[in-house]
Amino acid sequence: MQDDSALYPPVDPVKCGLKGHCPRCGQGKLFDGLLKVKPECSACGLDYSFADAGDGPAVFVMLIVGFLIVGLALWLETTFEPPVWVHALIWLPMTVIVSLTLLRVLKGIMIALQYRNNASEGRIDRG
Repeated sequence: MQDDSALYPPVDPVKCGLKGHCPRCGQGKLFDGLLKVKPECSACGLDYSFADAGDGPAVFVMLIVGFLIVGLALWLETTFEPPVWVHALIWLPMTVIVSLTLLRVLKGIMIALQYRNNASEGRIDRG
């Protein structure tokens, strides 16, 4: 994964993840579209085949968005007591927008941390 580490100074994985940039050079784009990871970096040529964020970002998104949206919906209900259609009009689009935005950011951070820490799938040592 980190063949040319001497050529590229270390980059902050959180900043790269937030911006959606390459975890090695910090310049090239990580994503092709909203959530699909590109095959390789256009700037340094890093092969992104190692990138497997798994379910980690989705779990964090569910926890964070669930806490945020349910908390705000309860506050709105106890403070103003709006009809149900107002809740649907506010919280359904907000849930989708916040979830997709946060999922992209957290996926980028997870992939950058995976690269930085040279993380890979666990294997049983038999020798």
